[in-house]
Amino acid sequence: MSGHRPPSPDSADSATDVVRWAAFSCVLVPVVLVGYGSSLAGAAGTALGLAAVTAACRVLLRQSERGAARLLAEEPAPHRGRRHRTGTGSHRGGRHTGGNSPVA
Repeated sequence: MSGHRPPSPDSADSATDVVRWAAFSCVLVPVVLVGYGSSLAGAAGTALGLAAVTAACRVLLRQSERGAARLLAEEPAPHRGRRHRTGTGSHRGGRHTGGNSPVA
């Protein structure tokens, strides 16, 4: 195994969903803070901090997606030579019954 998985077709959608939820929390958290009696300045500072973290995570997610796409594009196509074919028969390993087993 090579250690990395190819990105699934919906991986871009999941990254977009993460960013959407983070943006939603940037709005929701300050509203809840003000609702529970925190100052507007404190809630605004929290919103700015969450927005900065969300922006940084979005940049990292996009960079990761581009890197995964680049790795996938550079990966050579698997060779299907004589030794790499799968088929039915006794070449696939496992236990074989009958044939050479001694009979009591």
